[in-house]
Amino acid sequence: MTAESPELPLAAAFPDADREQWQRLVEGVLRKSGVTEASGAAAEDALATGLQDGIRIRPLYTAEDGAAVPGHPGFPPFVRAGRPEGTTVAGWDVRQQHVHTDPRRANESILADLENGVTSVWLTVGDGGVPVSGLEQALQGVYLDLAAVVLDAGADFAPAAEELLRLYTASGAALGEASGAMGADPLGLLARTGDDAKLRLQLESAARLAGRCAAEAPGLRALAVDALPYHEAGGSAAEELGTSLATGVAYLRQLTAAGLGIDDACRQLEFRYAATADQFLTIAKLRAARRLWARVAEVCGASPDAAAQRQHAVTSTVMMTRRDPWVNMLRTTVAGLSAGVGGAEAVTVLPFDAALGLPDAFARRIARNTQSVLLEESHLSKVIDPAGGSWYVESLTDELARAAWAWFQEIEGAGGQAEALRSGMIAGRLADTWQRRTDDLARRREPITGVSEFPHLAEPPVHREPAPAPIGGGLPRVRRDDAYERLRSRSDAHLAASGARPKVFLAALGPVAAHTARLSFAANLFQAGGIETVNEPAPVDAESVAGAFARSGARIACLCASDAVYGEQAAVVAAALKSAGAVRVLLAGKPGERREEFTAAGVDTFVFAGCDAVEVLSSALDVMEVA
Repeated sequence: MTAESPELPLAAAFPDADREQWQRLVEGVLRKSGVTEASGAAAEDALATGLQDGIRIRPLYTAEDGAAVPGHPGFPPFVRAGRPEGTTVAGWDVRQQHVHTDPRRANESILADLENGVTSVWLTVGDGGVPVSGLEQALQGVYLDLAAVVLDAGADFAPAAEELLRLYTASGAALGEASGAMGADPLGLLARTGDDAKLRLQLESAARLAGRCAAEAPGLRALAVDALPYHEAGGSAAEELGTSLATGVAYLRQLTAAGLGIDDACRQLEFRYAATADQFLTIAKLRAARRLWARVAEVCGASPDAAAQRQHAVTSTVMMTRRDPWVNMLRTTVAGLSAGVGGAEAVTVLPFDAALGLPDAFARRIARNTQSVLLEESHLSKVIDPAGGSWYVESLTDELARAAWAWFQEIEGAGGQAEALRSGMIAGRLADTWQRRTDDLARRREPITGVSEFPHLAEPPVHREPAPAPIGGGLPRVRRDDAYERLRSRSDAHLAASGARPKVFLAALGPVAAHTARLSFAANLFQAGGIETVNEPAPVDAESVAGAFARSGARIACLCASDAVYGEQAAVVAAALKSAGAVRVLLAGKPGERREEFTAAGVDTFVFAGCDAVEVLSSALDVMEVA
């Protein structure tokens, strides 16, 4: 570098590249792989990945793909942050959930969390949590002037809020300086329970509570716009956003009708979203949510100071697995990172064992320390909107916002959130979305590590004390591992009853190089259904294969080899296996033109990447008479 040239031009020695050059390189790769003969933009499209909501992720983003200008942090449309400083001053709020029904035990876990890095308490009260009368004991020793309290009280939000306000006053804390949220969410309760008998009264009660908070404790938000019921029912990111907008608009109408100004009404809402292990989608979802709500607030006449959305992000329960729960630590780490990078003001990382029951002390420690590492060691909160400026993130934010706005308009056109819930419109839409995703999960297009991929049958199960049953009756609660969990449970029951798991014999044909890939594929597939795999070194002929099968104790077999070896041996070996008593013979790989030949020889089913693994495994368990 010189005084005349202060910059180091790293790319100066290379000619500028354009998109057309890159596309030509893609064409060459596709031709070599035999995937497609597409050229130009079509070649680029061949590498695109489809997401829910009609969104497609392209392999390359440039300045040509720039979306709407995101603005500046803390200013409309608030894409980059709800406040000018983002979370750089004090970090985001580390908020942990507590669902104990025993006030004493809830208090123990609350104090342990607050003493070790947690900054606010999210407490379930009423059904599925501590009784309202036990709220004082649950919060004993908590400095209410320092730690924010967020209630999740369902139908009991009014008496729970009244009790919390009493505790604030009794503690000597200045009510005007209190922070937290009362968690009133009548429409969320309707989504959870399907019961709208008291909806009007609940909305009126929530409006009164909001009026009191606005007048006496502006740091307390009365209403929660909880999008988790829609995410947990299988909804997509755009559907989660659209329903949250419709709910927020319904609450604004209720609050302003009760006499609150639009600015005060906006300040009484806190939005809750799910954070998943899909890092970029979570970041884009939180950024899009702020943009969308800023537009709603603008149309309603709110001032810019009141239009910024307050966000609470919670790691997804849908992604949490019951088998190999240790992997959940990795999922929640990525989800927590995504929530922080996405700009959420409060983040809840659920313990890795939350899907199994009440988390133990170790799981709670890992959950809070995950956030401590992200904040104190990775310094994620020290940068405002770290993903901002990425052409990919900006484009994804824009596409997601547009898809969510279209869904929001559908709900409003159907009469609003309450009517869309009553009519079943929302439930039907979410069910359709989940069915499509279920198919992807069954075909392992969306892999689940430790469950549908790389399962470990010999791992001891993790047991936890049962958690209180959550309220239900409305939208379902789904999990990605549901189908595989049912298969594994069948295997567990068989193991308990007979002392052994159901088995499949893997007939590895030909040299090692010819069968290793499909042997590994088949082992992974069957173990995902709780079926133990048995195989011996590659037998030399059909007779020895049949003998090895007979010794294995298995009732079904799967051939594993290359296409060339199948052409030479599959038919005769399949016939030998059937003669040896195999009730079903499978072949790892697509049958191609030899389907009829292989089927005639005794091959019943073909398994391959993209096949319906759940159907294959369920059918195999049926054949083996595993109840």
